[in-house]
Amino acid sequence: MKSERRKNSGLFLLSALLLSISLAAAGSSTAQSPSPTATAGSVPTPAPTAAPALAVAPKVVKVEGNLELDDIIQVEVEHLNEWAAKNDATKLVPYLDGLAIHGNYPAEVHASLDHLHFHLQSTAESRKVWIAILGEPHSTRKAVAFTVGLDNQGPFDSVFDQEHPIWLTVISPVYGVVSLVVVGITFILLIWLASKTNLVRDGGSCPVPGKLRPYNLGRVQMAFWFFLIYVSYVTIWLITNALDTITGSLLALMGISAGTALSEAMIDSGKLTANADQMQTLTAEKQSLEQTIPDVQTQMDTLNAKDSLSVEDAGNRDLLNTQIQKYRARLVQINEQIDTLTPPADAGVSKGFLRDILSDRSGYSFHRFQIFAWTIVLGIIFISSVYNSLAMPEFSATLLGLMGLSSGTYIGFKFPEKI
Repeated sequence: MKSERRKNSGLFLLSALLLSISLAAAGSSTAQSPSPTATAGSVPTPAPTAAPALAVAPKVVKVEGNLELDDIIQVEVEHLNEWAAKNDATKLVPYLDGLAIHGNYPAEVHASLDHLHFHLQSTAESRKVWIAILGEPHSTRKAVAFTVGLDNQGPFDSVFDQEHPIWLTVISPVYGVVSLVVVGITFILLIWLASKTNLVRDGGSCPVPGKLRPYNLGRVQMAFWFFLIYVSYVTIWLITNALDTITGSLLALMGISAGTALSEAMIDSGKLTANADQMQTLTAEKQSLEQTIPDVQTQMDTLNAKDSLSVEDAGNRDLLNTQIQKYRARLVQINEQIDTLTPPADAGVSKGFLRDILSDRSGYSFHRFQIFAWTIVLGIIFISSVYNSLAMPEFSATLLGLMGLSSGTYIGFKFPEKI
């Protein structure tokens, strides 16, 4: 019996082992094959789950309106609605040539319509960017790449790339034409008045009929700075819409030029008044001497006509002779002084622009050339600054001091100049 039970138990165990092996084989045929490096008895790696489909990136496809500073544009962005569901569309800014217009957030957001509205403005945050884009203008329009994106996080894709740019209006055609006409008329009027009248010439009437007075260096310098600042102000306003562009250093520069012209006018006026008073005094004395000398000469002739002279007559004759010699010597001195005070016939007549402003009655002078040269140099710096940075330059205290020193030197040498 025991042997029979052992035999039945062995058969049972053998059957169980075969059943387990068959079940394991069936399971391995339906499972994923293990990696080539897997060894017998290792746990199979589970199959990866399928990745979710990627969202389509937003892209600028259309711009409506005039792309110009201080104008409103509508930007169409594909898939803006999907993007705005997880991001803040109110923080989008325009990008021009890859530069973000900082702080220029949308005026309106219509995410459901894939539309954004921007009012392009120049603020303290974006001024440097606008200068980089609009500076050094070559024409009234400029081709730029345009898109939008989060500030400082990169722009969206756009159909308006470097190969397919969009036009940015640098200067409004209407305002540009009107300003050009106004500035042109002002320039022509200034040149005409300067050449035909005493606008920038010495005061007073010309001694030669039909001729004009010489050009005045101080007034020419003042007119130069006036027109340069005037044109620059209009240009900056046309491009940036900025109105408060006059700097403190420009006021100082205009003050120096105006002070130079005013001081020169005061000196010339003082000289003319002094010369007129001195001429009047000398002329009166000359007339008196011209009347006295013949009277004294008559008295001498009367005494000389006598056959004999008393001691008293002889003394009177000698006294009269001394007086007449003294009067004649003084008359010669007066005539010389009058000749000195009387300018040459061509002294008050223009001899040409450069010669008028660079020379006086003694010829060309260095103090005049110095102030002329520094005015030209600072003018070139001024124009370059306005063209490149669209801003009035800030001259340092050293440059203003140099200009003031040149003007002071000119005024100092103006005192001994002859009218």
